[in-house]
Amino acid sequence: MGSSSPFPAHLAETLPVGESGAPCVAQSDVFFPYDGSVIGRAPVADAAMARRALDAAAAAAPAVAAASSGTRRAVLTDIQAALAERSAGLQELLVLETGKPAVDCAVEVARTLTTWQAAADEVTRMTGETVPLDLQPLGTGMLGYFTRRPAGVVVGIAGFNYPVLLASHKIAPALAAGCPIVLKPSPDTPLATLWMVDVIRDVLAAHGLPRAAVQLVNGDTEVGEALVDDPRTAVVSFTGSAAVGHRIARAAAPRKAVLELGSNTGLIVDADADLDAAVDAVIRGAFYANGQACISVQRVVLVEAIAGEFAEKLAARLPEVVVGDPRDPATRVAPVINAASAARINAWVDEALADGARELAGGVPGDPAGREDALVRPTVLTGVSRQSPLWCEEIFGPVVCLDTVADMDEAIDLVNDSRYGLQAAVYTRSLANAFAAVNRLDVGGVVVNEIPGFRSDIMPYGGVKDSGVGREGPRWAIEEFTVSRMAMIRPA
Repeated sequence: MGSSSPFPAHLAETLPVGESGAPCVAQSDVFFPYDGSVIGRAPVADAAMARRALDAAAAAAPAVAAASSGTRRAVLTDIQAALAERSAGLQELLVLETGKPAVDCAVEVARTLTTWQAAADEVTRMTGETVPLDLQPLGTGMLGYFTRRPAGVVVGIAGFNYPVLLASHKIAPALAAGCPIVLKPSPDTPLATLWMVDVIRDVLAAHGLPRAAVQLVNGDTEVGEALVDDPRTAVVSFTGSAAVGHRIARAAAPRKAVLELGSNTGLIVDADADLDAAVDAVIRGAFYANGQACISVQRVVLVEAIAGEFAEKLAARLPEVVVGDPRDPATRVAPVINAASAARINAWVDEALADGARELAGGVPGDPAGREDALVRPTVLTGVSRQSPLWCEEIFGPVVCLDTVADMDEAIDLVNDSRYGLQAAVYTRSLANAFAAVNRLDVGGVVVNEIPGFRSDIMPYGGVKDSGVGREGPRWAIEEFTVSRMAMIRPA
């Protein structure tokens, strides 16, 4: 265990399976992406242990489902308070295992706390409705109503980029709905999530609920497949790539799969836009989390009248994007999660340049003093082919592509010309053009005069097309994790 890590050392000794824990069969090193140093060791499960986790979760399901609304709300509130007490340590650990700048990890912890409180609040709003069965003659004199009931065991699979927040958007709504959950974190970033699950289980026990209601199994594809394929899994909630999400949906069928997948997010800048604000949106929205966010700015579509001025203003501000050690509060970009990711991103950039793209900016000043093989410097390209992976696929790195169109109609069409559709943004002073974007952009969310990466943790969040199906946000995730139960009563 690295001496700088706040991760409690005892958590690496067991996997939280069942009431008493289970000895781990293997452990793996977890690395600091910035310099490659080992910051801790995590237990690693196999398919057999994944099935044991499902055994324990299924056994806990009746007790969790029977918990009163008051108990579930108190559990969620106490978890939020317990995590708040550990917020500084969680933030420090997130910097070390994700390699994200400290400012981004602080945001992740703050949003995590909001998510737990919002889930607690939603417990009070889990209501049903009456149904007028006497609309048809057959139902005359009958009473009808439905309630929401727990669907059963939830399997949550989270990505590496926001490990604690993504896990919270699965665990908190599951507990609010009365469902046990088995969580699989990314093998690159399991430590903070493992710590959080340990805290959650202590709170469950303090309220008389089984610790086994929340499980964590860390492992590779074999573990994920064992969890998804098992018929005891009622709902799978996955955050990750489109390719993996498609496989999960096929494997889970006919059971429900909630998929939050990737995107190649578009930002439109209209001819009448506040250019300084739009440039600021790229500076803030393209490089946070080292560009490893599914709604970070990737494709900037500029109306021709302002394209030149926008590019000049953006180039002038790029030196503000400081490259360096993610522990430094001034750093905005650090090495990405691993060398393989960096190699892919840099290869896409090189391919685009070879095909005629031009580099507006790249190699922004800064002294990373870390792993050059995992570093992707903030890069802005123009003239990128619309068939290039940089344009068509999800970069998941600090790279931005600029393109020019004649007008707003063409801009909307260009953003829509994608297999993805998570969120998009438009900068405009025209109310008509703003509503045209809201009505015509084929995405799950449209942001006007703010970064496309804007996300309130209480809103419905998700995409269309290859960006996924279903919605996150505590209220909507609770709906995904419950089923309606209809009561049809003819009084005696």
